[in-house]
Formats: sequence, structure tokens, C-alpha cells
Amino acid sequence: MRTLCSSTLIGEFFVIGFAGLVAMKQPDLSMGTVWTVSGIAMFLCVALCGMVTRPGGVALGWALQLALIASGFVVPMMFILGVVFAALWWASVHYGRKIDEAKARFAARTEPGAAPQA
Repeated sequence: MRTLCSSTLIGEFFVIGFAGLVAMKQPDLSMGTVWTVSGIAMFLCVALCGMVTRPGGVALGWALQLALIASGFVVPMMFILGVVFAALWWASVHYGRKIDEAKARFAARTEPGAAPQA
């Protein structure tokens, strides 16, 4: 799960950076505000890469997905990209857990001293 979720978060890191560049062009937003918010979100993406397997890591990832969708109020294209990344996050968590379970079953079968299965 960690690899899939981390890949999604790193993709979001770049999208948030590019969205910050677009948001900078808004006349009613200061550059400091844009980069403070974008910087915090980008930091969270990187930090969550290491926390995704810990308790609450997936929930924080969902909170980041909701924030990414909500950023569409500043940069309208982010509504679409936020939904796309939320779908990727769901797939990463869902299929990542299935992969982890399959790896655990395989490791249990190939352990030395384990009874052979038919």
C-alpha cells in the first residue's frame, strides 16, 4: 500500500506546485498567501508518504484529497484534478491493501518449515 499511496502523493505534490503557479496570477491573492498554503500542502504530501502505513495516515490522506478538491474554488481546474486524485487515492488504498494481503499470504506459504499446500 505504501508504494501506491506514496506515488499518488508525489504526483499531488507536483500538481499542487503547478496550481500554486496558476493561483499566483489571481489579482486578489497575495503571493505570500498562495505559497504558504501551497507549501504546507506540498509538505503534507511528502510527510504523508512516510506516515501512510501508520494509524491515521490514510485518514490524513483523505483530508488532503478533500482540501485538493476544495482548492477548485481558487483554481477551477482543481475540481477536476482533485476528483481524479481522490479516485487515485482510493485505488491506491484499496488495491494496496489487497497487494499487502497477497504478499503476506505468499510469505506465509514460503516460510521455511511451513507445511506444503496442495
